[in-house]
Amino acid sequence: DGMGNLRVTKKGIRLEGISEFLLPLYVKEINSRKDSPLVLQSDRNVTVNARNHMGQLTGQLTVGADAVEAQCKRFEVRASEGGKVLFSADEDEIVIGADRLKVTGTEGAVFGHSVETPHIRAEPSQDLKLESPTRSLVMEAPRGVQVNAAAGDLKATCRKELHLQSTEGEIFLNADTIRLGNLPVGSFSSSSPSSSAPRQTIYELCVCPSGKLYLSPAAAGSTCQSSSNICLWS
Repeated sequence: DGMGNLRVTKKGIRLEGISEFLLPLYVKEINSRKDSPLVLQSDRNVTVNARNHMGQLTGQLTVGADAVEAQCKRFEVRASEGGKVLFSADEDEIVIGADRLKVTGTEGAVFGHSVETPHIRAEPSQDLKLESPTRSLVMEAPRGVQVNAAAGDLKATCRKELHLQSTEGEIFLNADTIRLGNLPVGSFSSSSPSSSAPRQTIYELCVCPSGKLYLSPAAAGSTCQSSSNICLWS
């Protein structure tokens, strides 16, 4: 019924122990013994090829010392239970089907082009930071962009200019206190100056034609026009 470690059974050929083939082996199916792993070993690499009826190579998996390479039209990784696609890749796109994508590297994730996502959220008790160190940061959506910090502060900083623009709607600021820091203060000459005049503590908020904001000492009437020379440098 065979020779050496080779046995011929009703289900096919059975090999006992470690077997070595010097020439190609053509089989339909390879199974390990019950409760035993199947080990394919080579001094260089292990390559699994799939060919069509014309003998043309349609898929290849190579396990080498430095890398594991797969060449095929579509590569998929599925969950052991349910068969859910966890990862797939082809020439058009790469899909990650896991419930969560977690990047643990200290440098985070780097994207060379745009990123499309309906939701960006930080880990619990962690800050979310969107930063562009050398260029600009652009967030676009056809129906609006919502930025929400439910339990903390929302901070936007830049080196040059920060633009808030609405082409067809309005910009609505709703808060108990709205502070505009470091606004320039204009001044005007009173017709009757007095050295004992009280210290100015109330100011009027004014706006230049260019949109620049400045403060003007408050009086019985508006003093913005008297202090409008500050707009010449806006």
